[in-house]
Amino acid sequence: MRFVLALAAILFVGSAAYAVQPDEVMKDPVLEHRARDISAGLRCMVCQNQSIDDSDAQLARDLRLLVRERLSAGDSDQQVRDYLVQRYGEFVLLKPTFRAHTLLLWLTPLLVLVLGGIGAFVALKRRPKVSTALDENERKAVEALLKRD
Repeated sequence: MRFVLALAAILFVGSAAYAVQPDEVMKDPVLEHRARDISAGLRCMVCQNQSIDDSDAQLARDLRLLVRERLSAGDSDQQVRDYLVQRYGEFVLLKPTFRAHTLLLWLTPLLVLVLGGIGAFVALKRRPKVSTALDENERKAVEALLKRD
């Protein structure tokens, strides 16, 4: 059983497929590593929920080449990101920055949880109380039914 689990783990972990083509890879391994780090955080504008590093779309390829071109020109990682955000907007970032104009984006999940909790609390408080105790007439009726059988 352990052998099967180990084999499955190797197959799934070792199968990380990247869309980066061999002709895109930079000769300098340090620059290539920086390019992969940057492109892993950039959204494919066609696929939208994939990084450009994982996407096979032509636009993703163009963005990967643009990242490598900017790095070859001597730009820092942040300068490359800033250039792409300026050109495509913050939507290109898989993880948007925390700023005033993205405040609603970051706080909406918390707001939904808080409002949902308040709504559940109010609904539970307004729920009518159900009494399981029998009054005198009901008790006599039950006793009469039990005696009859």
